[in-house]
Amino acid sequence: MAIRRVASVVALLTIAVWLGGLVALGALAAPVVFSVVPLPMAADAMTLVFRRFDVVAMTCAAVILLSEAVRAVSQRSFARVDIARGVVSAIAAVVAVVQGAQVSPRIAGLHAAGVSRGLGASGLELSRLHGLAELLGQVQVLLLATAVVLHVAALSQSRASSRDMRASP
Repeated sequence: MAIRRVASVVALLTIAVWLGGLVALGALAAPVVFSVVPLPMAADAMTLVFRRFDVVAMTCAAVILLSEAVRAVSQRSFARVDIARGVVSAIAAVVAVVQGAQVSPRIAGLHAAGVSRGLGASGLELSRLHGLAELLGQVQVLLLATAVVLHVAALSQSRASSRDMRASP
């Protein structure tokens, strides 16, 4: 029981870092930087920031999956909430890896080549990739928020079952 709680705390703290970073960068930093800093410097700066954050997100994904593995090994049976949380966490991890290993490097490569969004075939590809990156970020936010809810539900269930076991003769 204690191992599962510690694994949940580690996962929840890791989700907080990942989710907070997504919101801080996507909803706060990027819009401000792109409205204040002239292009292409804004694009260069945010490309570097997002590439660094990709490493953070993928590391967080690995820690969360490890915490799920620890929980799985320490449990005798699995409730639906445990299975759902594991699946949601795995999907979020895959999305982070796709973004960090496929989408962001392609965006960075196009920026490095001097491509401007929307201009020519390469610019249209850059626009498409930016849209995809935004979508993947939004999907991660939704999945991570869902994982938090599932962690809370699992912790509540385990607390209730512990109370029931102590109350029965």
